[in-house]
Amino acid sequence: MQIDLQGIGMTSQRSRNRLADTLREMGIQSECILDAIRNTPRHLFVDEALASRAYENTALPIGYNQTISQPYIVARMTEALISGGRLQSILEIGTGCGYQTVILARFGEKVYTLERIDALLSKARERFYTLRYRNIRTRHGDGNEGWPQYAPYDGIIVTAAPTGVPATLLQQLAVNGRLIIPVGKPGEQTLLLITRTDEGYHEQRLDWVSFVPMLEGIG
Repeated sequence: MQIDLQGIGMTSQRSRNRLADTLREMGIQSECILDAIRNTPRHLFVDEALASRAYENTALPIGYNQTISQPYIVARMTEALISGGRLQSILEIGTGCGYQTVILARFGEKVYTLERIDALLSKARERFYTLRYRNIRTRHGDGNEGWPQYAPYDGIIVTAAPTGVPATLLQQLAVNGRLIIPVGKPGEQTLLLITRTDEGYHEQRLDWVSFVPMLEGIG
């Protein structure tokens, strides 16, 4: 099957460039991240019927009551995660359609990503293969448990909102590692940056956000 990586019309490179310009105007400063946004074909991560909206700065449905995050939030979270430089290992909780995952794969030697919904994970794996990302490892599992096999991680990013920070994820964070996580009930969610130090954990509030709830178990 022929895959249109470049896109045409509303999915063209010009549309990607406009999106990157919008994110810069909104405060994203990292040129590396803006370049990743320009060069990642977001239209391949949504249903064909929504492809014309892929480069709008908005969240879009991907099925199973899940969404592909707003590009600004993807860029904001990634910028906070990598502000100290390229990371050896990144854990992502919530693969979803895989868009955030491939952005992360540009900035980490290894990306380990967990998804609780098997059907979403299967589609994401196909996209990783099509786009030739070889530094992504996937797992069908409960994100609340993390992925202890490859811990500790230099960075952990969570794309669904628990009501509190899971202790397991804090434990799997390396010293000097960063955890980016939305926390709170719907309508009251805060994006947090948690840094692990030799003495404990330092918490910083980054933004108000809106994510789907983080659920337990697998589907």
